[in-house]
Amino acid sequence: MNLAKILWVDDEIDSLKSQILFLQSKGYDVASLTNGFDAIDYVKEHALDVVLIDESMPGLSGLETLAKIKAVNQTLPVVMITKNEAENVMEDAIGSQISDYLIKPVNPNQVLLSLKKILDNKRLVSEKTTSSYQQEFRNLFMALNSNPDAAEWMDIYRKLVYWEMEMDKTDSPEMREVFQTQKDEANTEFFKFVSRHYASWLKPGAAHAPVMSHTLLQQKVLPVLGKGHSTFLVLIDNLRLDQWRAIQPIFAESFRLLEENSFYSILPTATQYARNAIFAGLLPADIARQFSAHWKNDDEEGSKNQHEEDFLRAQLKRLGKGDIKLSYTKILTNEAGQQLVNNIHNLLGNELNVVVYNFVDMLSHARTEMEVLKELASDERSYRSLTKSWFEHSPLYEALKKIADKPVKLVLATDHGSIRVKTPVKVVGDRQTTTNIRYKHGRNLNYEARDVLAFRDPAAAGLPSPSINSSYIFAREDYYLCYPNNYNHFVNYYRNTFQHGGVSLEEMIVPVVIMESR
Repeated sequence: MNLAKILWVDDEIDSLKSQILFLQSKGYDVASLTNGFDAIDYVKEHALDVVLIDESMPGLSGLETLAKIKAVNQTLPVVMITKNEAENVMEDAIGSQISDYLIKPVNPNQVLLSLKKILDNKRLVSEKTTSSYQQEFRNLFMALNSNPDAAEWMDIYRKLVYWEMEMDKTDSPEMREVFQTQKDEANTEFFKFVSRHYASWLKPGAAHAPVMSHTLLQQKVLPVLGKGHSTFLVLIDNLRLDQWRAIQPIFAESFRLLEENSFYSILPTATQYARNAIFAGLLPADIARQFSAHWKNDDEEGSKNQHEEDFLRAQLKRLGKGDIKLSYTKILTNEAGQQLVNNIHNLLGNELNVVVYNFVDMLSHARTEMEVLKELASDERSYRSLTKSWFEHSPLYEALKKIADKPVKLVLATDHGSIRVKTPVKVVGDRQTTTNIRYKHGRNLNYEARDVLAFRDPAAAGLPSPSINSSYIFAREDYYLCYPNNYNHFVNYYRNTFQHGGVSLEEMIVPVVIMESR
């Protein structure tokens, strides 16, 4: 292993010989210089890992030297060492992207700690993450085997998401494999849990039912409404809990987090069903019955989500809120997003503003179709990264920043999540069988019972029956449903793509977050 190369620049370098010897005894290769001019030339000619600079030097000051070093090598870490504790000096140094700031007199251990933070941070974090997860592994194992209820499953999934994202910090493929095995086991147990309890949650007055799509607005959004502020419900389509966690730090720059929670998407975990249920406050079977002119089944032509605003207004009227001042905006294109940016201040007079943003869903579908996106979002980690990059530069974030200093409450939610599918299973059906690969409905479905959650009576799942003897099936865990015809082609085409519609933690347990302006 090569020694880390350090350059220490100080006009009184002779007084630091003992410190330099201490660092060398710890395995660092330390060079020393007495002025900024020589330091700049040295940086141009030598590969270095860290530069330590005295702020107060004759000729060229530490800050001036820092600026010139950054012009030569912008990514080279620099530690500023100074006697000057003036706030403006600290701010100038920090603004110049220093890696650390030490106040004289410094002792050898202070310098050593600073170097470890800079040079060994990734290794130390990786080791700490691995050690901490090993301690948590047993706790999660016990939680999975303690017959958790709906609320406890949400807590388990939050912890799994936390550790999944912590695993991004470790270089241990073995530990990531251990975690993935535990997550797969969790999804296996979750499928069994949903299979046992889902139908009972849908019965009127079910005391043990969690917040679900059709109760989200009543239980989580309407209580946020109030005088003195405008409430924005921002629904980002197809946003998983880990994707929310990836963009949470961006929100934190402008909004204060009041409550982070989860709710259960109904089945199918698909836009047509879950989002219509959110805005109607009804299960799909009831929507189809009460709004027969607006409901379209999977096999019918036309958009399945054209009447969300009508459903929303009808729900508010049913709940005695029909007189509130309301806006509804759906963003399907970048141009529509820019219109939201330009118009956002005009919405502040409304009691409730609903913004539906379709980007993440479009991303997941485009990822299936476009090879370049398959490369950019090849796994969960890169999918989170791509989502974060999109949001940071999106018209949606630009619009929200414009109202961050106004009296607003912000509810961020989604309609369903998605899962990366890996395990193909065969399903046979007639011509009327739907083409979705995470769920299907039709009259003559033939499948292995262990592979799916099946409802031979759609009403038991709160679903409409498009034809006599229709039944629904939902893929479990990371399974995806393929026809025998051209089976190998579709298996390879869809494997490792992000899909939704079935039963998994990633699809069903989704975020609802309440924030306020700072």
